[in-house]
Amino acid sequence: MRILVVEDEVKMAALLRRGLTEEGHAVDVARTGDDGIGMAQAVDYDAIVLDLMLPGVDGLGVCRSWRESGVWSPVLMLTARDAIEDRVAGLDAGADDYLAKPFSFAELLARLRALARRGAPERPQILEVGNLRLDPASRLAWRSDAEVALSAKEFALLETFMRRPGDVLSRLQLLEHAWDYSYELNSNVVDVYVRYLREKIDRPFGRRSLETVRGAGYRLRRDGG
Repeated sequence: MRILVVEDEVKMAALLRRGLTEEGHAVDVARTGDDGIGMAQAVDYDAIVLDLMLPGVDGLGVCRSWRESGVWSPVLMLTARDAIEDRVAGLDAGADDYLAKPFSFAELLARLRALARRGAPERPQILEVGNLRLDPASRLAWRSDAEVALSAKEFALLETFMRRPGDVLSRLQLLEHAWDYSYELNSNVVDVYVRYLREKIDRPFGRRSLETVRGAGYRLRRDGG
């Protein structure tokens, strides 16, 4: 495999390079997050070993940048912090696996082999309806070239609409896709969040994409408004 190691500790980087090279792999090393971002964008690596704590852009920022720019090489994140919230943050940023320091080199090799067998994940499709775009991978949305800041629930609701443009979706259907069973079926939470969405994706741009279908529910126009 050709492997990128992004690690700022000189001793750790040297140990990883030597050990991986002795196993027959081709290894490149980046010492900063910015260098790691650029190298992974220039080379199609079979796997990447990424340290969480880096100078400048940290490992979370590096991984997010890769995913947003279309770099989908499998990422094994290394960190001295083993709290559950740190592991969750790493995986949510786009990492594929997580290994806490200190670690066994044999385990690191095994995890890299498993990632290589799995291969690079396919990037989720960017949804487009008119000039509305939504990227499930980076959790970003745009109207034309303007990025639209959405909460988690607003994003989930818009994604539901954009996967079925032109279809009338009942409040129950929208509840089932974007909320859990703790909400009562007669809750007006859908109406509230549709209003929030209109204030973000329609009103500032002079558009009317989300239509109310009286007695039935809501519909996202096929032309995106």
